[in-house]
Amino acid sequence: MSYTTITQLSQGLKDGTFSSRELTQDAIADIKSRDHLYNSFITISEDLALAQADAADQRIAAGQAAPMTGVPIAHKDLFCTQDVRTTAASKILENFIPPYESTVSQLFLNAGAVTVGKTNLDEFAMGSSNENSYFGSVKNPWDTKAVPGGSSGGSAAAVAAGMVAGATGTDTGGSIRQPAAFCNLTGIKPTYGRVSRFGIVAYASSLDQAGPMTHTAADAAMMMNVMAQFDPQDSTSMQVDTPDYTASLNDSLAGLKIGLPKEFFEAGLDPQVAAATLAAIKQYEAMGAQIIDISLPNLQLCIPAYYVIAPSEASSNLSRYDGVRYGYRCDEPKDLMDMYCRSRAEGFGEEVKRRIMVGTYALSEGFYDAYYLKAQRIRRMIKNDFVKAFTQVDVIMGPVTPSPAFDLGSKTSDPVAMYLEDIYTLSINMAGIPALSTPAGFVNGRPVGLHIMGNYFSEAKLLNVAHQLQQVTDWHLQQPQSL
Repeated sequence: MSYTTITQLSQGLKDGTFSSRELTQDAIADIKSRDHLYNSFITISEDLALAQADAADQRIAAGQAAPMTGVPIAHKDLFCTQDVRTTAASKILENFIPPYESTVSQLFLNAGAVTVGKTNLDEFAMGSSNENSYFGSVKNPWDTKAVPGGSSGGSAAAVAAGMVAGATGTDTGGSIRQPAAFCNLTGIKPTYGRVSRFGIVAYASSLDQAGPMTHTAADAAMMMNVMAQFDPQDSTSMQVDTPDYTASLNDSLAGLKIGLPKEFFEAGLDPQVAAATLAAIKQYEAMGAQIIDISLPNLQLCIPAYYVIAPSEASSNLSRYDGVRYGYRCDEPKDLMDMYCRSRAEGFGEEVKRRIMVGTYALSEGFYDAYYLKAQRIRRMIKNDFVKAFTQVDVIMGPVTPSPAFDLGSKTSDPVAMYLEDIYTLSINMAGIPALSTPAGFVNGRPVGLHIMGNYFSEAKLLNVAHQLQQVTDWHLQQPQSL
């Protein structure tokens, strides 16, 4: 299946070139034979996938197929899947079997897609390198000495290695876009509320958002057509019209106004990443776009504000893991307090415990106003910067990350250095706007992503802008030398 797009698979299934069962068998065999190189999957759901593939073939034969019918995909192991293990890459949920389906995974089942397995991630989606997983680090198919990015690193690696053509991810502070950039993929974080969060294991509820990771913008548009639906089960789901994201992919970019924030190109950005990013943006001028210098003056505040808000919400969300109702429970507790303390101490990893402690401190009496409330005010300032910018421009562009993928283990001893990896992505989640990463070249053989940000509910425009770049460049078609 290596490097076949969803678009190609969908057409092949429609034409009868192959069956969904054949595709699914090939995908599972490929994962079993090669994933030891990348560690991108936690669970392979072979029997269920084959049953889904057979049902998809019946739908295709009956002329009742949707575009995604029969296409094998993978879900980040943060989406609850009924009767299939869902771990959040944590010891505390190592053996959790959900009794219900997340809305996103259910929508793909309704569309006839085939789920071949659940992908690895940073524990509870907390990380930027996929080194925080209880099930071990994921390796980047472009260079197995490098991280794939996080937290959706397993999904990114699985698609980059060609084991599946598309996978779901979640993005709380860049966790779709950063691994997409590191692995040469298209990954989009939709507007907050565009995609249902029901059945997604929560990290930071006001920031989490699900989205697709694929090779091309056209494939991402196909997955968005499935995912982006109003959900009455999610109180934050937005009841807005959902366009056909594939319909506007070929719209002209003549007259497009592109904002270039000076704060994205200041100290800390690798000069080679800057050059690659600007070269990609230059391509848009040839397509009739206009480049406009803008400013996002509160960008430098996004990291300290984010690392108060996100851990505070994590502290609240993760308080449910107490060893009582579900999840890991320590052996032979002396009393109730001992069970609470040891279950959480033994079940959570170091990064999760670090963020829980930070969040609990920020929410504690005497510190709520000084930290959490102030961070929320800063969040509003960051949002207002974007609102103002979008009165001048249609989209904003810049780098996704300050450097290409870094080596495994190079930043694990320095949490602050790891947090700085998200300098360009965190503000998007704080503001709740959509953004995507699209391939934009290479630095020393490691991929670089172009960050394209849009106004609220402008996902169709972002996909159109990325698709047009992919029509005049071939970065997204490049394959890792190891394949």
